Amino acid sequence: MKMSFNRFAALVVTSFAPLASAAGLSSNSAVGSSLISKARRLENANDMDYSYVAKYSIKFQGCHHISQWNEDADEDNEVRIETKRLVRFRLCPSDACSEESSAGCSKNYGSYIVDMSTFVYEFLYAQSGYQEYNCDQYEQTCLDECGDDDNACLYQCYYNLDMLYCYEGDDDAKVEEIDMLDYAQCAQYVPQNGDDDQNDGDDQAEQEYYIGPYCGDQGGEIKFGLFTDNTCTTFSSGGTSLFEDMSGYELPYSSDSVATNACVSCGEDDDDEENYNDYYDNDDVKEVCQNIYQVSGKCESYMGLEYPNEAACTYIEGVKIIREDGIIRTTSVKKSKGAAIGIGLFTTVAVLLGAYVYYLRTKLGRAKINLSAS
Repeated sequence: MKMSFNRFAALVVTSFAPLASAAGLSSNSAVGSSLISKARRLENANDMDYSYVAKYSIKFQGCHHISQWNEDADEDNEVRIETKRLVRFRLCPSDACSEESSAGCSKNYGSYIVDMSTFVYEFLYAQSGYQEYNCDQYEQTCLDECGDDDNACLYQCYYNLDMLYCYEGDDDAKVEEIDMLDYAQCAQYVPQNGDDDQNDGDDQAEQEYYIGPYCGDQGGEIKFGLFTDNTCTTFSSGGTSLFEDMSGYELPYSSDSVATNACVSCGEDDDDEENYNDYYDNDDVKEVCQNIYQVSGKCESYMGLEYPNEAACTYIEGVKIIREDGIIRTTSVKKSKGAAIGIGLFTTVAVLLGAYVYYLRTKLGRAKINLSAS
């Protein structure tokens, strides 16, 4: 007997927890939460329609650090005030989205905010699918040129194509880099040689290290850094150069941003290259857009939708006025029209009074002169 779609989806959801536990994945981790969300989307697929998102493109607007109390801190040496990281983005109509403009578009857009770990994970996951697609497309090209046992030639072939991530040789030319998907949410890093006894300039004989994303360039970029706490709040004094000393290569995305100025189209294309990660979609929306859109806070006042979601409008405006130290301002710094009018009237009255006093002094001076002459 065939199992119904909803019963199958429910089975996927209820079966995931023990599987995640066995694999060492926390349901609160970026990977774990993403897998659970994918399973739950199967269960709710018939009730949710995001087809309209296919007409839009994601435009990165910036990221923010917010200071908050760390509820999980239970030891004196743990960070009490941790950094919460958020990403703002817009959905701009694809035919009007501009990569040259930082705003992307000026009308018919939606504003959104989402946890940085989710944003980074989905973007890196989509990129891994794109790289896998490229490797499949060009594998035969390099094999025809080099054969399957000439590692040096294969390395050079992929290097020339700027696709070293496809190289699977086992010689000294290959460097086993870490999978950045594992660090989309702050996670501990242990060097491959197992030697994590670097003191990083601290008084401790042993030092643990963590890798995670953070806001760079005053909120204009998303980069990865090396930290000394499990909330990725305290940067390592050795910086990313310490990571290079321990691993032998540069920390990915430590100098380049995960997010760029590009307009990321949310509509699937007839070209297989555009659909590399959408194996389970039953609509025309790319998986990366649908996943981020579903969990983001929304402000769709200017989007022209029949039923816009405006639940996060106030919060998004509040995030825009966060100080550099991560503390939200309690008052807005916008100009007050009433205050401006009042200042203008006061200035006008002061000038008129000054002119009148000057007139009286001049008239009184003339009267004294006439009296002296008499």
